[in-house]
Order: sequence, then C-alpha cells, then structure tokens
Amino acid sequence: MRILGIDYGDARTGLSVSDPSGFLAGSPSVIHEWNTDKLVEKLVAFIAENRIEEIVLGWPKNMDGSCGPRAQKCEALAHTLEARTGVPVVLWDERRTTVAAHEILHRSGKKEKKHRQNVDAVAATLILQGYLDFKRRNP
Repeated sequence: MRILGIDYGDARTGLSVSDPSGFLAGSPSVIHEWNTDKLVEKLVAFIAENRIEEIVLGWPKNMDGSCGPRAQKCEALAHTLEARTGVPVVLWDERRTTVAAHEILHRSGKKEKKHRQNVDAVAATLILQGYLDFKRRNP
C-alpha cells in the first residue's frame, strides 16, 4: 500500500511517498504553488500517477492542541482531496515537524539559506514516517 505524506504550505507543499510495503517514508519532493486550485490539480495528478491508496496530511495544531486558521486550511484540503480522489485522508498532528526538519538539515551540513528548498519535503517525510510507525505499533 502506497501512502502519501503531505506538509501543506502556502508557497511550498512537501510530499513523501512510502515504499509499497508501507514501512518506510521516502521519495521526498516539493510542489511550488501559491494557487490552491492549481495545487489541488497537481496533487490529484500525483495521487493518480503514483497509485496512492492513503494520504496523511500534516495537521498544524497549536501547541495547546487547539485548531487555528492553518489547521482549518488543512482540514479543507483534506476534504477536497478525499472528494476529488476517493482516497482516504488522515489528519496527522504535525506539531514541531518543521523545527525537527530544520534540525535535520542543519546537522546534515546544509547551509541555513538552503533549508527553505528542502524543509517541506523533510517535514513531509517526518509526518509520513511518524504515521507509518504508529500504524505498525497499533494494527
């Protein structure tokens, strides 16, 4: 089962696809798109091309667990993707994944200026791997 992890952003949306066994997150990439309708079209095409069977969408809740405007945007995207593709979407708490992604890039020796190009793909991979690990521990 191929699962897609998404880190949704206003300008850049990170993607990561699991291996066919659903064990490891990989294949990180980024879609650069400001327009939500165009982003949805690109995501729908990506989902079809890669035969995605489940989607994990990062859900940026506030640190106190409440949902702000950004989380609501993600909820709307989740409903749109489910309606357009028929693929189930799981909202996954992504608090601190971007911070962790920056830390990974920093430790790998990437310059601070280069983080912006990769941080969303790394965050999507962290979201997806967290979900895959959870599914393995809680069948």
